[in-house]
Amino acid sequence: MKQGVTNMQNILIVVDMQNDFIDGALGTKEAVAIVPNVIETIKGFEGTILYTKDTHFDDYMDTQEGKNLPVPHCIKGTDGWNLAEDIETVKCPQDKVFEKMTFGSKELGDYLQRLAIEEDIEEITLVGLCTDICVISNALLVKAYLPEVPVAVLQDCCAGVTPESHKNALEAMKMCQIEVR
Repeated sequence: MKQGVTNMQNILIVVDMQNDFIDGALGTKEAVAIVPNVIETIKGFEGTILYTKDTHFDDYMDTQEGKNLPVPHCIKGTDGWNLAEDIETVKCPQDKVFEKMTFGSKELGDYLQRLAIEEDIEEITLVGLCTDICVISNALLVKAYLPEVPVAVLQDCCAGVTPESHKNALEAMKMCQIEVR
């Protein structure tokens, strides 16, 4: 344990639980279905909760992502960019939110690495959307920044672009020593 630290820190990362991924531009019935599970996980979590928000701008269609996925989404300042209202109601004011312009958040990784210098991190758990893009990207990023910290993903609190790609992402994460629960 670090000097002065009396207990281990657990961290929950809530990935991109935004309107556009739930029931907006890129929403799916599977994404809608996980919202109650994510809310219960947030409410019952003892530890630090961090959020990511996929963040794009009016030039989205000119970006590499926009060319490969030509569906404008999570444009900063729009309703689709906002966290789902039900998620926002359980989010605490002190919870950090990381706006990210890419699938994985380097800023999140930097923050976790700094935090690990000051505190012992027992485990990092991820939930959110989309399993096969941003959840897996951030889970692997966390493993790269903190290779000795156990990382877990709650499969019933995640949804992919398709049910098949969700399952494939979970299997890939298992191979990378990320526990899937």
